[in-house]
This record gives sequence, C-alpha cells and structure tokens, in this order.
Amino acid sequence: MAKSTDSAASSSQSTRESLRAVKAAQKERRQQEKIRAKGNKAETKARKKATKKPGVFKQLREVFSMTRAHDPKVVLWMALAFVGALVVGLVVGLLLNNWITWLLIAIPFGLLAAVIIMNRMAERAAFARIDGRPGAAGAALSTLRRGWIVPEQPVAVSPKTQDAVFRAVGRPGVVLITEGPTTRVRPLVEKERKNMQRFLPNVPIQVLATGHGADQVELHDLAKTLKRMKKTLTKQEVQAVDKRLNSLGSAKMPIPKGIDPYRARPDRKAMRGR
Repeated sequence: MAKSTDSAASSSQSTRESLRAVKAAQKERRQQEKIRAKGNKAETKARKKATKKPGVFKQLREVFSMTRAHDPKVVLWMALAFVGALVVGLVVGLLLNNWITWLLIAIPFGLLAAVIIMNRMAERAAFARIDGRPGAAGAALSTLRRGWIVPEQPVAVSPKTQDAVFRAVGRPGVVLITEGPTTRVRPLVEKERKNMQRFLPNVPIQVLATGHGADQVELHDLAKTLKRMKKTLTKQEVQAVDKRLNSLGSAKMPIPKGIDPYRARPDRKAMRGR
C-alpha cells in the first residue's frame, strides 16, 4: 500500500513538473512573439517613415533652399511680389474706402505671387544643375505636357563623345533635339533626319540644338520653344506618326554610361508646393 502511495506521489510530482515545463515554454514563446511583433512594428514604422512623402511646407523649404543656393536674389524677387500684391490691394481698398478688408484679401494673393516667382526661378535652378551633363536635353523634354510624345531614350547617340539626339513628336511634326556642339553633332542628327524622311515624306522634320550659342536653345526655354512651333498635324496624325516610327524597328546604338542617371525630371509638384 505504501509503495502504491509513493508511486502515485512521484507520478503526480512528475506531472506537475511537466506542466511547469510546458507553462515555462509557453511563456518564453509568448515573450519571443512579443519581441518579434515589436521588431516588426518598428520595422514597418521605419519603412513607412522612409517612404512617406514630405509635407507641403517641407517641400517648399527644400525648393527654396535649392533655388536660393543657385540664385540668392530669389528672396528679393519674392519679397517684391508679395509687397506688390499688398500695394495693389491697399490702393483698391483706399479707392473703395475699405482698405482693411482689401489688405487682408491681398495677403494670400501676395503669398501666391511669391510662390509663383519661386516656382519660375526653381525651374531655372533645376535646369542649371543638369546643364552640360549627358541626358540634360532629355530631362528638359520630360517636362512637356499633353500633346507631345517623347521616348525616354535618345534615338541616336555617339558612344565616343556622348552627343545625343532626342525625338519629340507633336502637332508641329517630328522635332529632333540635339545635345552637344552643333558642328560635332550635325552628322549624327542629319543621318537620323534623312532616315525619317524616307518613311515620313509628308511630315515636317525640324531640328533644335540645345546650348548657349546664338542658334541654340537654352534648356529652360526648350519646352516653350516647342509649344510655340506652328501646328501642322492633327492629334490623330500625331499618333499615326509615332506608331510609324516605333514600327520601323531600327537598331538602336548602345547608350553610353551616364545618360540614364540624368533623366530625372524636375519635381514640378514640389515647385508648386503640392
């Protein structure tokens, strides 16, 4: 009888020890899961913080800093735009015998005028930063809006000099934009123009050279120059011309190292504070 009692006691004790071990293992597993969950939460939070877009004021501050580094006069021009709007509002208010109301109305318009001035000068600063680098003309073309079809890669490149020819198709026809010294890039663009004329005999093909020379177009004026060209094609014809050019399947020359990194377009939304 004593032996059976001792056996039952030892069995009960081993059972309790097994339960304690199971509970300890479960407790340790829960602690590890909590630590792992905290780590995942911190990682997710850090990832969201890294991918989160900067706010409006931060964007404006970054654009202002970049513009001021390139042209310190941006502060003066913004101040003049703001004060000018206030003066106009004050004059109108005095004429209507309600200058306080019109002065308050003029304040947001003054801020808007200052932001517009900063936007214009920021575009010039952005183009000045990439001026002279391979692919700068392509980056300037990327600011074109609807109505133009611009391939991301140049249609012709000189591997030795990195001179390039970009293409833009719009209602004025086909426009070839050169990047590099005019005399050096002329054979490259003429060869491309003659090849296109064989397949597009009735489509105007024009050439624009980017640079700082007398017959060249500045990067910040490139989009404006293209928009001012005489329109000769309809929207349907523009699509047809682009499909025709894409169907030619001409072998592309290798793109030299250094073209793609400068294809980044200026952040127009950040310039407008959106």
